[in-house]
Amino acid sequence: MVSSHYLASAAGNEILSKGGNAVDAAVATAFALAVTLPSAGNVGGGGFLVYHGKDGEVTTFNFREKATLAATERMYLDENGEVRDNSNHIGLLAVGVPGTVAGMWKAHQRLGRLPWADVVEPAVRLAADGFPSTWAMQNWLKSLPNRRGSLYDATREAFLKDGARLYDPGEVFRQPDLAGTLRRIRDEGHDGFYRGETARLIADFMAANGGLITEEDLALYEADELEPIHGTYRGHDVYAMAPPSSGGIALVEMLNILEGYDLTNIGHNSAQYLHLLTEAMRRAYADRAFYIGDPKFNPNMPIERLISKSYAEKLRSSIDMDLASKSDSAAFNRVFTEESEETTHYSVVDADGNAVSVTYTLEFGYGSSIVVPGTGFLLNNELGDFNAIPGRTNSRGTIGTAPNLVAPQKQPLSSMTPTIVAKDGRPLLVIGSPGGRTIINTVLQVVLNVINHGMTQSAFGRAIESPRIHHQWLPDITSFESWGFSPDTKRLFEQMGHEVSSRSGQGSAMGIFIDPETGMVWGAADSRAFDGGARGG
Repeated sequence: MVSSHYLASAAGNEILSKGGNAVDAAVATAFALAVTLPSAGNVGGGGFLVYHGKDGEVTTFNFREKATLAATERMYLDENGEVRDNSNHIGLLAVGVPGTVAGMWKAHQRLGRLPWADVVEPAVRLAADGFPSTWAMQNWLKSLPNRRGSLYDATREAFLKDGARLYDPGEVFRQPDLAGTLRRIRDEGHDGFYRGETARLIADFMAANGGLITEEDLALYEADELEPIHGTYRGHDVYAMAPPSSGGIALVEMLNILEGYDLTNIGHNSAQYLHLLTEAMRRAYADRAFYIGDPKFNPNMPIERLISKSYAEKLRSSIDMDLASKSDSAAFNRVFTEESEETTHYSVVDADGNAVSVTYTLEFGYGSSIVVPGTGFLLNNELGDFNAIPGRTNSRGTIGTAPNLVAPQKQPLSSMTPTIVAKDGRPLLVIGSPGGRTIINTVLQVVLNVINHGMTQSAFGRAIESPRIHHQWLPDITSFESWGFSPDTKRLFEQMGHEVSSRSGQGSAMGIFIDPETGMVWGAADSRAFDGGARGG
């Protein structure tokens, strides 16, 4: 059990020790993270779950947030066609109908073993009894006293002592309103969130403050069980999310391209290795931007072509081994919008060999920073992932193309990439990461570290900790983590024609490797996550 907060990992492990399976533990961890990791753990957001059973069954659950029934294509624009006051990211219009509770409920009803109340109970205890506030929360807590307006009154009450003073790191932080919300979810399941008191509190707050979510919007929300995106790479099966996540398609497309090269002999993180990764990233991210959106609104996406070996061969033929190609900055209809890097991922494997990979988010760190009075949880600002200005696309990153425009009940495009790699029908690697648009490339590099470079068993931590790069087609820049790459490697890479930038960190991968011969399970929590931890027993 590996997650971005050690207490959430402990909650999941507690459920495993009581005879729960991987889905039970995943549900417990999701709700525990809503308490201990308010920057991304949530009941007010959404995400994706990938499941691979010991019997070979593979399925996925989509619980991405949705636009409301009242949403419109131009809902964020003023009379001049400009985004009004950053309203697609800040305030109640940016809030999508949350999906996390519905997703956990649907996955548990299909595949869970223990009673629902048992798997939610650890989160109730954490919220009611409290846990030590951490250094990771300090910057956001310091911003709360300066947030103006009644929208943030309940946030201050929930996260500050007496609504005014910061909790010091290590000081016990209790959340009684969140405990009440979790008790309703524990006792009433799906309807404990989407109907009844919690739904009424959300809808009344929205109506009083200019938001759009109604009790009808909440009552209509259901998670979807979907077929996974399936690819193969060097004798391994790769299972990941289908749209509205772009992660599975892009990951399989890049692996298909890279399968044609001897990456092992080229050498891990050598200049030529990084060149080939960049060229694969460039092509997959261009396709991501041009083709992918909510499938219910984009029924003709060429998914089978994008993940085919023949298409990868065509793309590979356009790559020069020694010279960077250029992203076509004139083809602005392939630019895509920004995504926040504040997401969280966790991975679970149970004693029977069932595996679960979950990535979920509030969008920005701490989402909208808005708490509905009486509920204790933060709302997302996920609708910022839609294209806000129809028809306007330019080199600065504004996009107005059709696949990801706002529409009622539509889900915005995502980069979340929970992934399970299997060998001979059994899970081998359970992996995922936060990081916005970098997520797909972080997962790609961990998969390559395991399969091509043998970072397995006791070396699995290296697969998670190794330095990473990111390229997203536009802007035409490859970012390097600021540590771990030699100056010579960067110089040779730049001599191939690549432009380089530096970043402090990329993602925080949470992974599990299962030795196919011994069955031994190795978990690694990325040190890039301040409070991350692996638990098992």
